[in-house]
Amino acid sequence: MERLGHLYHEQGQSPWLDNLNRRYLSDGTLQRMIDGGIRGLTSNPTIFQKAIQGSADYDDQHRDLAIRGGSTIDHYWAMVLQDIHGALDLFRPLYDHSFGGDGYVSVEVDPGLAHDGPGTEVAARHLHQQIDRPNLMVKIPATVEGLPAIRQMIAEGRNVNVTLIFSLDRYQKVMDAYVDGLEQYSTHPDADLSRVASVASFFISRVDSEVDKRLEAIGTAEALALRGRAAVTQAVLAYKAYEQTFSGPRWEALAADGAVPQRPLWASTSTKNPSYPDTLYVDRLIGPNTVNTLPEATITAFADHGTVARTIDTDVAQAEADWAALRAVGVDLDDVAAQLEREGVASFQASFDELLAALAAKATTF
Repeated sequence: MERLGHLYHEQGQSPWLDNLNRRYLSDGTLQRMIDGGIRGLTSNPTIFQKAIQGSADYDDQHRDLAIRGGSTIDHYWAMVLQDIHGALDLFRPLYDHSFGGDGYVSVEVDPGLAHDGPGTEVAARHLHQQIDRPNLMVKIPATVEGLPAIRQMIAEGRNVNVTLIFSLDRYQKVMDAYVDGLEQYSTHPDADLSRVASVASFFISRVDSEVDKRLEAIGTAEALALRGRAAVTQAVLAYKAYEQTFSGPRWEALAADGAVPQRPLWASTSTKNPSYPDTLYVDRLIGPNTVNTLPEATITAFADHGTVARTIDTDVAQAEADWAALRAVGVDLDDVAAQLEREGVASFQASFDELLAALAAKATTF
């Protein structure tokens, strides 16, 4: 795990874990990962579906909940929040030691609210109030409907992990919502901008999977030569937008009051195509003030043979040329982003619904 430490101490990138389950808390696995260089944690409905359905570790708690009564969705949240509280406890020393720079644990609002802005706002506020930990981040999807909720949560001084970002245009709107929210929050007499943290989660590997499929359908030599380049290219351009947004007079006024930038977070960084290097979306996306949230297999691969070197902004001109080339050969990148957002929302909703159905069925056996 030594490379994970170098990733942070030499390059300023924070490696987070993209997983959580009950056994990681009970057998010391998560603490060992923290000791080995993991600096935060993300979760989502699919992660909890696999955790709860994939083991008997939750059965005792589920049995107690079922005997006491209540709804299936209440049982779900009780099990999820026990894990979240356990993770928050383990990461709290890192949060304190880094003065709020890392040590965050993310939990997502009900995925059924992805296109319900007011509902998302209510749910996000409820999670913040219910958990009430300074190192909590509530995940809000970067849908059009979610943007006002993101802005409002920041305006209330709450930490937000903005998830399911697939396009540069939407990413800019997410950053704008963060800056707008901070400006609103700064008008409060007791505002402490230094305690507000946010990350913007840009999904990576799914972009290559979809764009590669379209390039292969086009089939020209020019199109095929661009396979495997869209995801990293978009991330490089996103980092350029990040640097531009968090600079200049408007941002400097907030920074003078203690505000910290909303860090780009690279999500979905396991390679889906087996012909690509298994550390592709780590090696090529290293840069200061970024987060990479990693599944265990990618952590293991990077710890074994990853390369620790700044790469995110070493050739921005080439990234701009590649982005233009993708459009020139006929890839509709706006349509790619829209499709991936639809699929991402639907995937989390399907996991959520499947888990609730399984919990309801199991409750009848207790």
